[in-house]
Amino acid sequence: MTIPPAAPDTFHVYDTTLRDGAQQEGMQLTVHDKLRIARYLDQLGVGYIEGGWPGANPNDTAFFAAAAEGQLTLRNATLVAFGATRKAGTFAADDPQVQALLDAKTEVVCIVAKSHDEHVLRALRTTLAENLAMIADTVSHLVAHGRRVFVDAEHFFDGYRANPEYALEVVRTAADAGAEVVVLCDTNGGMLPSWMADVVSAAAQIGVDLGIHCHNDTGCAVANTVAAVEAGVMHVQGTVNEYGERTGNANLVTVIANLQLKYGWPLVPPSALAEATRITHAIAGITNLPLSNRQPYVGSSAFAHKAGLHASAIKVDSNLYQHIDPMLVGNDMRMLVSDMAGRASVQMKGSSLGYDLSNRDLAARITEAVKARELDGYSYESADASFELLLRSEMGLTDEFFEVLAWRVFTTHEVKPEGDSEATVKLRAKGISHILVGEGHGPLNALDVALRGALTPAYPQVDNFELTDFRVRILDQGHGTDAIVRTLIDLTDGERTWTTVGVGTNVIEASWEALYDGYRWGLLKRD
Repeated sequence: MTIPPAAPDTFHVYDTTLRDGAQQEGMQLTVHDKLRIARYLDQLGVGYIEGGWPGANPNDTAFFAAAAEGQLTLRNATLVAFGATRKAGTFAADDPQVQALLDAKTEVVCIVAKSHDEHVLRALRTTLAENLAMIADTVSHLVAHGRRVFVDAEHFFDGYRANPEYALEVVRTAADAGAEVVVLCDTNGGMLPSWMADVVSAAAQIGVDLGIHCHNDTGCAVANTVAAVEAGVMHVQGTVNEYGERTGNANLVTVIANLQLKYGWPLVPPSALAEATRITHAIAGITNLPLSNRQPYVGSSAFAHKAGLHASAIKVDSNLYQHIDPMLVGNDMRMLVSDMAGRASVQMKGSSLGYDLSNRDLAARITEAVKARELDGYSYESADASFELLLRSEMGLTDEFFEVLAWRVFTTHEVKPEGDSEATVKLRAKGISHILVGEGHGPLNALDVALRGALTPAYPQVDNFELTDFRVRILDQGHGTDAIVRTLIDLTDGERTWTTVGVGTNVIEASWEALYDGYRWGLLKRD
């Protein structure tokens, strides 16, 4: 087994979510969004937060102005302004975008410079010598104004392959002009881990501190980053949740966790790393882009176990099928109850919900009930609330808060301000019958309005229940329009969120079952 390398005396964790990550398709961040995300990144403990490109767009200029006015207080991180070298044929002192970097009033500035000869000749349309002059002039000008300067050597790895002498001369020029760190960028994301060491080692001969910036086009951004670290870089760049254009950037949280938990490098306080799951999910909420359940370390499936074999082993020792303790990153182990589940899975899931299923016969009966229901199309992997109701039913602990006597729903082609659907729900709660007509936008919304209204006289707390998500899946797709339908719905009461599942021959029937279970479980917990 290879001994992990020792941590360098100085190591930079540099986040570029607000700049490179914001280039992701579908992401639009306001100044307020960027300020909120920056605060979360600071809580994570990163050393540098790249806020954007002042002067290039009004939103980023406004962000740096807000930060300078005191709207952003950072306890751990240093804010960085990003920009480019001066334009060809001018002077840095006269370039308005270089001046915008100074006007951003950040201690650190990061500028991008071309390091691939073809990009200099065909994209910048200037000479190789002028490109070097642009780098030297811009870096020295910023340093002369008291800024610490990092240089992103764009397309460095492709440039090194095409013309290694010129790519290395870019690094040398930046260093000689006063750049503190030169960041080697795999801009097209085409590198593989085994290729990193030779290129990084060649750049290291120049004697300047090196960084790494990887894109994920080969699916190797994190692996390439770690390989570059092993080759000697002391500065890693990445984004939270792998945000970025095309396939994204290196996932910075994964990089931090790998280096801290596998190598033992103290990059961020352990208490901050233990907030990683909360922080990444909070940032996903601000960007309005769903976080992948399968994201390493912080995804909801990162420590989820489905197979019965896994559950049996985990019951003996949770570490047998987990590479770390999930709590180190603020996550938790989850037992998925499915047709693959064995008795051990059901026992552990029941225990996590607060039920004693040590009785083998009871656990076996619940397991068989789950498998039979899954054969009919139900899925309890994500529907913990429905599983708990099933479990209580098998244990004889049913709580009939209300009895539905009848329900129906109508939808028309005419869309009115109150919606296009009308539902009627008749039920008995606490010995009294209630009937209510609800209107809404779509059948489920109308049913939700009617059910909540009918229950409110007996249970005022349901007025706080809110349906927040609704998902439909068609089972047995070959059957066409007569296929079995499964729905999952999420409800919240402002304190907790729960998920229930329904199955039926049509989407309304399946949705009603999930909604019915959702209110039952909500009342169970509120009661």
